[in-house]
Amino acid sequence: MLDMEKLLHFVWLHRLLPAAGLVTDAGERIELIDPGILNRDAGPDFFNAKLKIGGTLWVGNIEMHERASDWRRHGHDADPAYDNVVLHVCGLLDAEARTAAGRRLPQTVLPVPDGVRANYEELLAEETFPPCYRVVPELPAVTVRGWLDALAVERLEEKTRRIGDWLERTGGDWERTFFLTLARNFGFGVNADAFEEWAMNVPLSAVGKHRDDAFQVEAIFMGQAGLLADEATAEDRRDDYFRRLQGEYRYLAHKFSLSPMPAARWRFLRMRPQNFPHVRLSQLVTLYCDRRLDFSRLLEAAGAEATRELFRTKVTPYWETHYSFGAGHTRRTVALQAASLDLLVINTAAPLLFAYARRHRNEVRAAQAFDLLEQTRPEHNFITRSWEHAGLRAANAADSQALIQLRRHYCERKDCLRCRFGSEYLRKKRPSLI
Repeated sequence: MLDMEKLLHFVWLHRLLPAAGLVTDAGERIELIDPGILNRDAGPDFFNAKLKIGGTLWVGNIEMHERASDWRRHGHDADPAYDNVVLHVCGLLDAEARTAAGRRLPQTVLPVPDGVRANYEELLAEETFPPCYRVVPELPAVTVRGWLDALAVERLEEKTRRIGDWLERTGGDWERTFFLTLARNFGFGVNADAFEEWAMNVPLSAVGKHRDDAFQVEAIFMGQAGLLADEATAEDRRDDYFRRLQGEYRYLAHKFSLSPMPAARWRFLRMRPQNFPHVRLSQLVTLYCDRRLDFSRLLEAAGAEATRELFRTKVTPYWETHYSFGAGHTRRTVALQAASLDLLVINTAAPLLFAYARRHRNEVRAAQAFDLLEQTRPEHNFITRSWEHAGLRAANAADSQALIQLRRHYCERKDCLRCRFGSEYLRKKRPSLI
């Protein structure tokens, strides 16, 4: 279904005006000098537009509706926030519009070009992904590059919002925020929420007192995850190592007044053994005891390879032959794979550095965050593959992150009017019917 107001926004913003120009309902000519800034929040649709009406210069806000009668229907006639509107732009004039102060607003009809409307309907109806696949291969390289760079920034900013929330909750503690961010990403999607809950439940001040003893750290990590509770492990799998950890945890839990999270939060279904929470927690134990979870180490890492090395880890000895308590496998060193290390750079290091840069207004750190993404291999998933089929291949992780942002926040929402690729599609000339 067409969203006519958004389509009017698009036509106004891109100045796709009729050749004869616009006139008000009073017959005065309108000269558009600056369409203003599109507002995506509450209030008028465009801020600080500049135009001449009948030769008089006006600077103010613009409100748009499919029908002029929507002005009153939406309550703008009683809302002082709309008193500084200088022009009411509509698809159909069926009523007058007045401000809360009683001023009669000039109004105009903004026609949507037939080609733009037809292209928009075509995009909305297209079932192939991406719907703009017909124009993507023909787009100028500068258009593609500019949009991907902007999308990569969008995605980083989105991730920094969660980091900002953690900073607020921890009183600005970057060490704990680093721990929370890395822990969540150790869930690699499936157990992300559980790992975040676990990390919030780990008292780092207490764990730090036992940092030189990996066994005690593991007891706290496993215990706080609820994995040392009797109901978390079948009785026939409670081997000697489980009982030793359980006993150590009971002592430490009493010492530090610890309470475990419910073991039921963890997901195991259709998961490879190397991704089991037990294995991931053991890897975090190694990172913590090696002091590679110090935020200063992340700030000091020079480049993507050094950052990957910071996250490179293995399990503690027991987990070299087990993936859960009492469940063994052939002895091998369980280490993070290259793709997993890349994901930690993408989802932990780069966003943290970007958040730190924004918080401290440090452009060097912001550039460092982008450098990490540009130095990291692109992700390979169904989203990046679908863009490859449309002729757009990600060169690095910055590009793959941009393409993920594009699909999730534009394509899946059919928000083609805000997409630069969609904008090119809407303005493309249609074949002549003659």
